[in-house]
Amino acid sequence: MSRSTTATAGETARRVIDNVSEVIVGNREEIEHLLVALLGQGHVLLEDVPGVGKTMLARSVATSVECEFKRVQFTPDLLPADITGVNVFDQADQTFEFRPGPVFGNVVLGDEINRAPPKTQAALLEAMEERQVTADGTTRELPEPFFVVATQNSVERDRTYELPAAELDRFAMKLSLGYPDPDDETEILGRIVGEHPIESLEPVVTTEELVAAQTATADVTVSEAVRDYVTRLAGYSRQNAQLGVSPRGSVALLRAAQGRAVLDDRDYVVPDDVQREIAPVFTHRIRVDCGEGTPADVVKAALSIVPVER
Repeated sequence: MSRSTTATAGETARRVIDNVSEVIVGNREEIEHLLVALLGQGHVLLEDVPGVGKTMLARSVATSVECEFKRVQFTPDLLPADITGVNVFDQADQTFEFRPGPVFGNVVLGDEINRAPPKTQAALLEAMEERQVTADGTTRELPEPFFVVATQNSVERDRTYELPAAELDRFAMKLSLGYPDPDDETEILGRIVGEHPIESLEPVVTTEELVAAQTATADVTVSEAVRDYVTRLAGYSRQNAQLGVSPRGSVALLRAAQGRAVLDDRDYVVPDDVQREIAPVFTHRIRVDCGEGTPADVVKAALSIVPVER
């Protein structure tokens, strides 16, 4: 892969980041992480308190790319077929016709995903991992690109369902926006006077450009030393936590590192790329026993103890 291809992919990602920043004030780092996940063909879970811009961030990314955007509002009475689609009998033709659900989009927003029961959440498992949907014995491919951004309510635990570990593991990253600082909040208030910025946001990247950027990201060179580094970081988490990072998590970190390299106009991965992306990729996959710190502590310890080279 040529450097010009990498530079083009990086420019594509930066156009989206700059466009999203027209709506989302601050949180530049989180926006970059989200685009890194998109370049690496991963999915993102946004967890935070209500009202900090999780849904707006997802909408801004979807609007920035000229592709099909679908939104699913997760509720306790939502059924799996409401997401994947259903066969409807056509009386005129005496045949069944499949009506695709909202999962058949390029960018799919699952709003407050933890408000739906596990059976409904499970409807996304096949789609997120294999990029296909099986309904009534028939398997259908999902469009390309396919990117899921789910938001999660972190406050009302008594009115929500915990996401199973298998579902969490399918999210390449878990991000949190947090409350804005005073200057950023004042800027937010100034921007929403009159028309909201999201209403005037225009696409800056075509579907073809995004797919090309994802292809270029997949071709970024990863040396054996970097692959070994990722393996040892994952191994440390397994040895020092109740539940460590899965091989899927290692793959997600490697792809995120490729995305970070593209964002920095490089056609090869360096250890710094791994270190910059490890927290949002690894932390939500780790579980620790009570009194043994937090998953974030395990990740920090891994970075300080595991050497870059043998």
